Amino acid sequence: MPAIYDRKAVEFMWKELNAVGVPSLTRTSEVDKFMKEKKGTALIVVNSVCGCAARNARPGVALALQNSKIPDRLATVFAGLDKDAARAARAYIKDYRPSSPSVALFKDGEVTFMLERKDIEGFTAWDVSKKLIKAFNEHCTAKGPSVAKSVVEKTFDLK
Repeated sequence: MPAIYDRKAVEFMWKELNAVGVPSLTRTSEVDKFMKEKKGTALIVVNSVCGCAARNARPGVALALQNSKIPDRLATVFAGLDKDAARAARAYIKDYRPSSPSVALFKDGEVTFMLERKDIEGFTAWDVSKKLIKAFNEHCTAKGPSVAKSVVEKTFDLK
């Protein structure tokens, strides 16, 4: 399915998450391979071009990944850019309507925590991170942070 957005024009939007340790999945096969591993915890961020993704979701995820406990595996798909990959990811997020941006935490292959757009829009990046950190502390055991704090500070303006 063709992308809505020009890949070069939105490149910085997906590279922000890549910079903090969240790799992009761009094809259905990559999403399926990522989700095939059921053991442990996995985080999928459905990225978007909207303002709440830029100001709240992406920096909120980055801040949360500074926690001492983080998911075992991390990934992002970009709605409107890699539409087939986003559709594939959303198929694993079964009990929730499609939402961009959104963040799903899986434990042993099942959604155990979900942030939908309504949980992101109108909240600060710090609010988003606190919600994610609470879920990470409850469900995750991998040692964080995902990257050095200086990388997060260089990537996002969090003043």
